[in-house]
Amino acid sequence: MKDKSTFQTIVAAGLLGTFLMPASSMAWATGPAEVKPLALHKIMQDLAMDMQAVTDGISREDWALVAKIAPRIADHPQPPLAEKMRILSFIGSDAGKFKGHEEKNHRAGLELKRAAERQDRPAVISAFATLQNGCLACHQSFRKSFQEHFYEQR
Repeated sequence: MKDKSTFQTIVAAGLLGTFLMPASSMAWATGPAEVKPLALHKIMQDLAMDMQAVTDGISREDWALVAKIAPRIADHPQPPLAEKMRILSFIGSDAGKFKGHEEKNHRAGLELKRAAERQDRPAVISAFATLQNGCLACHQSFRKSFQEHFYEQR
């Protein structure tokens, strides 16, 4: 029960900090000030580089490289708690859909690693295709609205 209590305290502190933040530090909500990119943006850039490296590894049949990179994709870094709360607040009732994409991509990344370790070419291609389709589905569902909400000046 202690872990649940600690988690609740962290969430409450994050919410309180967000609501008590001075207006000048909330450029993302108030307009003309420069908008600071989300940590999620850097995470997505790093994932894009990892996906390109996997593509290169597959094309060269460098299974060790694919197996090394796949877990970085499956278990990519998460945004800080306050940012996660902003994102979840924005997506609201679509949070389950967002988390579903995340879980599907996590499983595909782990399967990609296992297939690469077995040097199973067809399974590698299949897992990577599943991963790419999962990324695309999430981007089609969320990217445009995220960009409009978090980055476009109002």
